Amino acid sequence: MDKYCFAADIGGTTIKMGLFSPAGDIVDKWEIPTKKEDGGSHILEDIADAVKGEMAARNLTADQILGIGVGAPGPVDKDGVIHRAVNLGWDVLNISEKLGALTGMKVMAGNDANVAALGEMWKGGGEGFKDLVVVTLGTGVGGGVIIDGKIVTGCMGAGGEIGHIHVEDDEEDSCGCGNKGCLEQYASATGVVRLAKKKLKTSDKDSVLRTQEVNAKTVFDAVKASDPLAMEIAEEFGEYLGKGLAVIASVTNPEVFVIGGGVSKAGTVIIDYVEKYYKKYVFHASRDAKFKLATLGNDAGIYGAARLLYQ
Repeated sequence: MDKYCFAADIGGTTIKMGLFSPAGDIVDKWEIPTKKEDGGSHILEDIADAVKGEMAARNLTADQILGIGVGAPGPVDKDGVIHRAVNLGWDVLNISEKLGALTGMKVMAGNDANVAALGEMWKGGGEGFKDLVVVTLGTGVGGGVIIDGKIVTGCMGAGGEIGHIHVEDDEEDSCGCGNKGCLEQYASATGVVRLAKKKLKTSDKDSVLRTQEVNAKTVFDAVKASDPLAMEIAEEFGEYLGKGLAVIASVTNPEVFVIGGGVSKAGTVIIDYVEKYYKKYVFHASRDAKFKLATLGNDAGIYGAARLLYQ
């Protein structure tokens, strides 16, 4: 690596931008607003302007830049084509081609969760491993599958949609994807709240959760305090997620699972519950997979976007 590169992680509210040194270190990072009006037609233009502005400010020339890596919230195929990003107003758009034309630079794009997974492999919780699965537990459940150091994208860029593995037949409510019984309905932050509210209604056990706001943080704080009801909720959460990861392992046989996203801020207590059920359900050849917490936080996306170019 002997050139700088830019990275952009497109979110629904802001676009996280980064400039990386030839050594793969962050030189600068900043954010710009995501302008979703006019069908999101200004988003790539704003990224191009941000790149040009940073180059001018640092007196960088085009021959010093390797290119721009981009993470976007939707299925992105190997050619950099995104196949609908509803929350950006995009339908089918060739990100690499359009942003390349705006900047005159090489552009590589991928799904934001897959790209974040690549970042965790490169500089985060998965550093040192080449076969791993990164799971992000936030409002939904996302992640990425990496085999031999490369993202598994699939033909339409929908590889790694961990949250939509079917784990429950007896579910009456629909997931955001339209199906019922998806992992996301039980293992995300909102899923933990669903489990908690159901448990609070069906159990008469005393719990601190009856006297405070119920969210993923308060549930796992109560678990750490040995609250019996909260621990039952954690058992359900752990069984659903452990079972889902066992399914993934039967296909990918990873060295390590890296757990990130807002729910993971609870710390190793998450791993304690998940790993137990993972070992219960997984095929024996994958039973020794390691579990680690993600370490890059909100920077995982720009690290991974840069890695798209550097690899």
